[in-house]
Amino acid sequence: MSDKFEKTDEIFLCAICNAESGTCNEDCKFCTQSVRYKADIQRYKLKEIEQIVKEARIARENGAVGFCLVTAGLGLTDKKTKFIAQAAKAVKAENLGLRLIACNGTASVEQLKELKAAGVDNYNHNLETSRDFYPSICTTHPWDDRYQTCLNVKEAGLQLVCGGIFGMGETQEDRISMIKSIASLDPMNVPLNFFHPNEALPIVENTISREEAFDLITLAREMIPNAHKIMVAGGRELMFGDEQYEIFNRGANAFVIGDYLTTAGKTPKDDVAALEAQGFKIAKHVVKMAEEK
Repeated sequence: MSDKFEKTDEIFLCAICNAESGTCNEDCKFCTQSVRYKADIQRYKLKEIEQIVKEARIARENGAVGFCLVTAGLGLTDKKTKFIAQAAKAVKAENLGLRLIACNGTASVEQLKELKAAGVDNYNHNLETSRDFYPSICTTHPWDDRYQTCLNVKEAGLQLVCGGIFGMGETQEDRISMIKSIASLDPMNVPLNFFHPNEALPIVENTISREEAFDLITLAREMIPNAHKIMVAGGRELMFGDEQYEIFNRGANAFVIGDYLTTAGKTPKDDVAALEAQGFKIAKHVVKMAEEK
């Protein structure tokens, strides 16, 4: 256990709804949702609203306090904005007590305000890596567009969720640079992902060791002390294996339960049972920030 962090009191759980899968035309080398790499995944257009609401109910039953609506593609269009707004209103009408997050790529202030009016609480847009390394993993849009979207989120009055991915061939300097950029945005939550290799992708493997991954979680907590949640998201099971709950002794206090966008996770019941067996408490309610109270 790290000397810097005591075991956190409460663990916050978040679930993902993959509302549109595998339809992206961008060339991000880490992402199976790109049509360019022909990964063997489910591909479909926007889900039915009723299915999204059903998944929200299940997420709450499984202990999640956050529910994230994710779509594939570069960013919001008028059609997609209206769809996410409709889905948000439908989920909020259920009064489940979920904090609703949208993750739909680049977005304007006007689009984000429309989502906020529909009931979206947070908007998730990750920087993915450092500004310098970004052209090595994506050439179809610039890193600066990602950073600007994060600024737009804050201007629109939504809480920002912003993180990135480790293990794509970047240097330690790149990792520190990304964390500094995230810190400059003062996000509410920071999702940390660990690259999950897929044979269809140009990036072949994640060369980060387990101990290096633990250290990166601790570093993120140190460098972004104001974040309410440091969340471990994609790649958790593969990276940490039988030590995955040790992340909560290294600075994390949240993780994603259930399946991810295109990879399977542990069953939520197994995660919750394991956490409780080790003495962790599962957060039962969302936390409102000071300006929202």
